[in-house]
Amino acid sequence: MQPVNLPRRDPAPSLISYRIQRLWLTPFFRGMLRIGLPIFAVVLAVGWYFNDAQNRIDLADKVSELRRSIEERPEFMVKLMAIDGATEEIANDIREIVPVDFPISSFDLDLAGMQDTIEQLDAVARVDIHIRTGGILQIQISERIPAVVWRSSTELALLDASGRRVAAIKSRLDRADLPLLAGDGVEPHVAQALEILTAAEPVADRIRGLVRVGERRWDLVLDRDQRIMLPEKRPIYALEQVMALEQAQDLLDRDLIAVDMRNENRPTLRMAPSAIEELRRIRATLPGEIEQ
Repeated sequence: MQPVNLPRRDPAPSLISYRIQRLWLTPFFRGMLRIGLPIFAVVLAVGWYFNDAQNRIDLADKVSELRRSIEERPEFMVKLMAIDGATEEIANDIREIVPVDFPISSFDLDLAGMQDTIEQLDAVARVDIHIRTGGILQIQISERIPAVVWRSSTELALLDASGRRVAAIKSRLDRADLPLLAGDGVEPHVAQALEILTAAEPVADRIRGLVRVGERRWDLVLDRDQRIMLPEKRPIYALEQVMALEQAQDLLDRDLIAVDMRNENRPTLRMAPSAIEELRRIRATLPGEIEQ
């Protein structure tokens, strides 16, 4: 019996097998199978889990409980507040506008918001807030330093050298050690006012204050109802001229009401009524000499 000759099997891969092998050799396809497929399975499982509302609520409760257990650990609890650099009055104001119920977790404190709130106080120039070791909320205050007393049309207040409001006061006598500025529109010109007062040092013991006139210029008010009326421009220069005359000829010791320097090209002296009467009397008794 002769053997049956079977057809020889073609060793070449089939078209489908060839295409699968070619895809497997592609890095993108291998990455999709090795990484993309597991990720897709995980996302599908998570989506299926969170599709149930109760599962979402349970997970949120567990996360909240875990977070609270961490936040309320003793090392994260703040037990008291310390305020440094502030007077007792300012410290009390800070405690009033930033109420904190101790103990409290440091995670529940809005330090930036507290800082913004405290900086709104007129007397506070700068504030630094941080939590110290030991659970202490440390508030470091830099207060504004009053430089002048300002009498406006509505109140009596303290201003610092930059013109920022510090606090209101009830009486001028509360800060008799500070110079007095009066009038509206004073705040932007406090620095200039201090320069004028420095230039008027020769008559410092006679100064009653500075008056802002028309929100444009200054009058330096002295005792005996005398005024030095300064110009809008170059008031320091005009005042230095008056001080030079005062030191050379005792100008302000004379019977004058005002020294008008508003026009630097034509200074004017205003005499007191008594001086005018005296001049009239002299003219009446010595007409000949006056006419000559």
